[in-house]
Order: sequence, then structure tokens, then C-alpha cells
Amino acid sequence: MAKISFKPLGARVLIETIEQEEVTAGGIVLPETAKEKPQQGKVLAAGPGDRNEDGDRIAMDVKVGDVVLFAKYSGTEIKMDGKKYLIMRESDLLGIVG
Repeated sequence: MAKISFKPLGARVLIETIEQEEVTAGGIVLPETAKEKPQQGKVLAAGPGDRNEDGDRIAMDVKVGDVVLFAKYSGTEIKMDGKKYLIMRESDLLGIVG
């Protein structure tokens, strides 16, 4: 995997989506148009976290390498080096897988 030179700010994370299988359990090949929008991904970079009223950092619950779940249409899609990634706030994540 190529090194990503992107550092999210605040409580944001950079996510590489995990695409769904192209073949169903029954062996049917799914075309691009029939695939669901990804809802799972791997955290590639994480910001330092938000600050509280006193200016102290609030630690993030996720870290680089975590596989996370998120809502279908959450985050902002960006393209770097020809690949699509999502940037989203930690609060938009639903949970950590595993």
C-alpha cells in the first residue's frame, strides 16, 4: 500500500472503503450499477481529536488500521492518486469491526 500524505484535522479520519464482493454466494456476478455503496472501511489516517472548553485534546476512539462501519451516504469522497477515499468526522462512524 502506498503511503498517503494526508493528515486529517480535528476529529476527522481518512477511510479507504472496502468494496462489497462482486460475486454473490450463489455465484451471480454483480455489475457496478447493482453494487451497494460501501459502508465499511479501513482508517488510513486520523486527526488529533477535538478540543474541550479548556483547550485540552479529547482522544479519538479510532486509530489507524481500525476497520469501521459508517452510514451509506456519510463522509466526503475525495480522489488521491487515482483512488477514492472518504473523509468523515469520528462522530459519523457507527462502530469498529472486530
